[in-house]
Amino acid sequence: MKYLLTAALAALMAASPAAAAPRTETAVLAGGCFWGMESVFEHVKGVTDVVSGFAGGDAKSATYDEVSTERTGHAEAVRITYDPGKISYAQLLQVYFAVAHDPTQVNRQGPDVGPSYRSAIFPQNPGQAAQARAFIARLKAAHVFRAPIATRIESGGFYPAEAYHQDFARKNPTHPYILINDRPKVAALKAKYPRLWKA
Repeated sequence: MKYLLTAALAALMAASPAAAAPRTETAVLAGGCFWGMESVFEHVKGVTDVVSGFAGGDAKSATYDEVSTERTGHAEAVRITYDPGKISYAQLLQVYFAVAHDPTQVNRQGPDVGPSYRSAIFPQNPGQAAQARAFIARLKAAHVFRAPIATRIESGGFYPAEAYHQDFARKNPTHPYILINDRPKVAALKAKYPRLWKA
């Protein structure tokens, strides 16, 4: 799977290399509980900030209690701020599909079930949307995953979650949920993509 993901990444990077000028861009990705997504992307070189939050619904209902009812249309998501001169959007997608979550799961990740835990990409501009569609198409064509890819490309704003959710894995490293569900993802990032890893 790593080879096929790398091949898909190489094809996208040939068409849209990482920018040379230092600046920041944002990506919004949903893939299950935002604690794990946040902890993975915090360890990616070129990423300067990761915020846990909600995407796909409205501002009024963007609270953990409301989203947990599974009736708001939100997905738990992360907003990733990154330097495109150091990491490309395509590389972020590679991490997203390979280690941050299971893109074949429908409305769930691990023990968490419901549409708020869906796999979804929220492009922040037309270029990201085109890259996301192309990346998914290449993965499907290469049959990288045994099950169908469930990842959706959606639109919608991003709303930060409550303060106690931010940096949860870093602040609570021995929490059972983190040990069982999220620490293995961070270890997989370090093992599979050492060039992208930062402590």
